[in-house]
Amino acid sequence: MSVTLHTNLGDIKCEIACDEVPKASEEQHLVIYHCGGCFMFYWGSYGKWTKMSGYYDGTIFHRNIKGFMIQGGDPTGSGKGGNSIWGKKFNDEIRDSLKHNARGVLSMANSGPNTNGSQFFITYGKQPHLNGLYTIFGRVIHGFEVLDIMEKTQTGPGDRPLAEIRLNRVTIHANPLAT
Repeated sequence: MSVTLHTNLGDIKCEIACDEVPKASEEQHLVIYHCGGCFMFYWGSYGKWTKMSGYYDGTIFHRNIKGFMIQGGDPTGSGKGGNSIWGKKFNDEIRDSLKHNARGVLSMANSGPNTNGSQFFITYGKQPHLNGLYTIFGRVIHGFEVLDIMEKTQTGPGDRPLAEIRLNRVTIHANPLAT
């Protein structure tokens, strides 16, 4: 599966590792699959797929550290907000096969073990010290020139970009559960 992050600076296409980090929960015939920043719903009573749409639309990347990463996914823009689809934090999905070993790795941001919500980050380079601490859910496959622009954006207090970097919308290119 892949997604495109449509930002005000350009598009970033990402491959999502749904097979390696599925977060599933069942409740009253509602099966919810979480794959990083994208969510798919299956409502058993209706027998059809829908997606949670619009959650990230218009959100900003609130933290940007040159040589390290850019962070977003908080609808409040403060770096303190954002919920998972379940309305509470969810557990890490650490996989030895997924490493912070390149530019463009996508991971869930957290405030400690098993505190994943909606925030995520994209690395600007290898970050091996993050391995085992953050759930990796994908990698950038196109749009590295947009990452270059993001990384060069000047920041102020709290590593906040001085010029707004906005995630306008997310396009999901494939259903990760289709056969």
